[in-house]
Amino acid sequence: MKTASCILGDAFFAEGFEVQDAPRYGAERRGAPIFAFVRADRHAINERGVITRPDLVVVADETLVTVAAAGVLQGLSDRTVLLINSAEPAAVWRERLKLACPVVTLPASGDATERAALPHIGAICAGAAARLLGVISRASLETAIAAELAIHGANVVALNREHALAVFDALAPQAGMVAEGCAIAVTDQAPPQWIELSAETAEIAAPDIHAAATSVRVPTGLWRTLRPVIDYEHCNRCSWICSTFCPDSAIAVEADHTPRIDYDHCKGCLVCVSVCPPHAIRAVPEHAAVEEPCRAPS
Repeated sequence: MKTASCILGDAFFAEGFEVQDAPRYGAERRGAPIFAFVRADRHAINERGVITRPDLVVVADETLVTVAAAGVLQGLSDRTVLLINSAEPAAVWRERLKLACPVVTLPASGDATERAALPHIGAICAGAAARLLGVISRASLETAIAAELAIHGANVVALNREHALAVFDALAPQAGMVAEGCAIAVTDQAPPQWIELSAETAEIAAPDIHAAATSVRVPTGLWRTLRPVIDYEHCNRCSWICSTFCPDSAIAVEADHTPRIDYDHCKGCLVCVSVCPPHAIRAVPEHAAVEEPCRAPS
């Protein structure tokens, strides 16, 4: 997605736009989603930070849509265009997510058996976005791909250009369906949800640990806003799946294959929620987790 945003930003710039493009990485752990934001305007851009009211959202990995912590659907309005890399039809996604906004699925060649592993996905997403925006020409898209990927060699540039232009041409009927965003007044912004924290003395708040192999003493679970909760009545004990996919090894497995989540070190990435075959793991807001503990295994 970082590559996609860079290509799209270069293409905008080639068309005479003022541009911002910036990635935002998740917490420092494997499996965290990566986002990238692109702003473009004919005038100087003074706003900074994340885009809270997007005109176009491109989802390269459809599994993130069901992960609340990823925030893929945040800020969507009835006029936002949602482009998803999925084999499911757009109508299915509209019904599944109860969306009023336009939904487009990313075209893929017939030999693409695994959409999540679609090759050249960065360039493909950039090409699709360029067509939906309707203000970027084919030539500018080619120039942007060549400039951004030149360091990888002519063959890589050629392959990415081929795939990006193919999806650019395939989405010709939807060209220009993304409308230009309107100005957002400061008075329309919701106030931040501040959390007041009382000050602590340095002896309590600033401990020093100098010994080696002490990471277990750091309760990284405090970073969590949503926690995974296992419903053991529906758990199939296929714990090699959730425990293997957990990027922080926070799921232990007992002798009878029952998984146990170490909440002191679970950071709430919710990968286990996505990969659980029987959907026995739910995401529960952290503030409500104390009131709704895990069901004990029978």
